[in-house]
Amino acid sequence: MSMFQKNKWILRIGLVICLAVSFLVLSNILEYKSPHGINQTRAFYDQPKNTIDVLAVGSSHVHCGVNTATLWEEYGIAAYDLSAAEQPLWMTYYYLQEAYKYQNPKVVILDVFSPARFKEDYHERWVEESVLGMHFSKTKWDMLQVSLEPEKRKELFPSFLSYHNRYTDPNKEDLVNIFGNHKGKRESKGFTPGFVRADQSQPFTAWEELEDYHLSAKSEEYLYKIMELTKAHGSELKVIVVPYNLDPRDRITYDEISDIVSKEQIPFTDYTTLVDQMGIDPANDFNDHTHLNYWGSVKFSKYLGKELQSAYQLQDKRGTKGYESWDAHVENIRQSAEGK
Repeated sequence: MSMFQKNKWILRIGLVICLAVSFLVLSNILEYKSPHGINQTRAFYDQPKNTIDVLAVGSSHVHCGVNTATLWEEYGIAAYDLSAAEQPLWMTYYYLQEAYKYQNPKVVILDVFSPARFKEDYHERWVEESVLGMHFSKTKWDMLQVSLEPEKRKELFPSFLSYHNRYTDPNKEDLVNIFGNHKGKRESKGFTPGFVRADQSQPFTAWEELEDYHLSAKSEEYLYKIMELTKAHGSELKVIVVPYNLDPRDRITYDEISDIVSKEQIPFTDYTTLVDQMGIDPANDFNDHTHLNYWGSVKFSKYLGKELQSAYQLQDKRGTKGYESWDAHVENIRQSAEGK
């Protein structure tokens, strides 16, 4: 090969590399960011491999209520919130499939608010929160197949097809993410604190009427799939209801879920019935009628962490090499809470 031909190949390879880097940087800038699910999923991929002992999955009740900083600071539990707003159980099932590619959690905590409150396949407003953060993969495609109609799938897979709406509005967060912000993602553990004090001392009765308050057939199918998946991977499954100002009709679904999982010797805890024991003050510890605020999450997570430590003999990982990002996470959350 002549020198001229060699130079041509070098130029071609260089051009391909430049295009690839440009595409990656542009994607980092334009990709959607959101603390309601997208950020949780993206940051999950930057977690040190096989370091997560407790993986919490489900709806926004998880990343607003399961305070991973408190679990670490109080008990040394290495936990992560891999959740998204209003996420249905079939999407949670594929989230778990994706999670097991990178982590081997000893305990999986499953929040079941969504199957109680949302009976249709998805809410248009929130579906992207469960989609846009996940890596391109067959798992993601399989999730979309059972979750969305073909027209919607085409808009979200691959995810960069949705970025065209953002060409004109990059912001400060986009620029921080220009090279991936991998350190910041590694120090995030999915928890999203809320700092509003919304008085929930009165019963909440403003839910829309549903035609059926029972567990849907599709939710039941994927509840069984989740139980089978966690068992196959050797994880202990704990099903929970995070405290909120619930509509009493939601208990119809919770009772049905409790009956199903108890037959498989899987624990189910409705923490809405334990608010007094946790010291949660309805007038001060909620961000809105369905979510704990930061102060409520601390109380709930102290109680949850004590139960987890007792039931599963989880190792205290504080001071262990490779877990420094959890220390940084605690400090980041503390700084966010200061002065609130």
